[in-house]
Amino acid sequence: MTAVVTSRQSDSPTDGGTLGKADLENFPVAPGFLPAAWRADLMAIYGFARLVDDAGDGDLAEPEQVAALLGVAGAPAEQGFRLALLDGLEADLDRAFGAALDPKADSPRHPLMRALVPLIDRHPVTPEPFRRLIEANRVDQTATRYPTYQDLLDYCTLSADPVGRLVLAVAGHGTPERIAYSDAVCTALQIVEHLQDVAEDLARGRIYLPTEDLERFGVTEADLAAPSADARVRELIAFEADRARTLLDHGAPLVGTVRGRLRLLLAGFTAGGYAALSAIEAAGYDVLAVQAKPDKRRLAVKAAAIFAKGR
Repeated sequence: MTAVVTSRQSDSPTDGGTLGKADLENFPVAPGFLPAAWRADLMAIYGFARLVDDAGDGDLAEPEQVAALLGVAGAPAEQGFRLALLDGLEADLDRAFGAALDPKADSPRHPLMRALVPLIDRHPVTPEPFRRLIEANRVDQTATRYPTYQDLLDYCTLSADPVGRLVLAVAGHGTPERIAYSDAVCTALQIVEHLQDVAEDLARGRIYLPTEDLERFGVTEADLAAPSADARVRELIAFEADRARTLLDHGAPLVGTVRGRLRLLLAGFTAGGYAALSAIEAAGYDVLAVQAKPDKRRLAVKAAAIFAKGR
């Protein structure tokens, strides 16, 4: 599914098409019905999150150029290069917050980091959610398995929940109740993405399915490397999909706490999770043979229903 987004491309080679990846997400990142300022802010958040993910995953188009820009020594083949890149990005994040507070301070070096400066200036955001996203990618350098479901949820507090909190901050609606709902939705979306990407993650040496669940369903790592899922793998994926759906159900009332364009945006985020789960179900839970992506029409219908009901 290609989400309907407004994505702006950077002129810098160090972007490497990072913002263009927005149209591959399960949900609209910055749809055209939002005010221009909101779209710019959401794309800045997305650009930061995607840049950090690409650095942590080794997916930067021009890693040497990014390293040179950030003042990071080393080459991509060297051990610790990704961690050094993440450290460099965190230092650039500090420059973004410094520049927002003092126009005379050093400007961020990366163009996607510079895009954060007006966002920080306009909204009550703190460095913490940005730092958590960086920390999630540090975790990815050393943790390749998650023994328990709780371990996976703890990881999602770093890798997913900060994004929802930043969206609420941009909209000026970051109350404790809404943040709790948002965390449930964001964690669910992260788990759904893990289910869609089991084969891709395994190729990177990572498994985000809890080890205790693999053992419960009698699934081995060799089973996950097969070209298609056997009955045990399908049962496991169905089990994890039900968990994600329960999280979405818990968080979906977030939509009913707001009005207007924000309500429509949050309905789109939430519907994206439900539509992706429906795609996984439609594939018979065989996420090894099929790249289960949500149907555009199904997503739109679900978003309309969530918008109308408020959950």
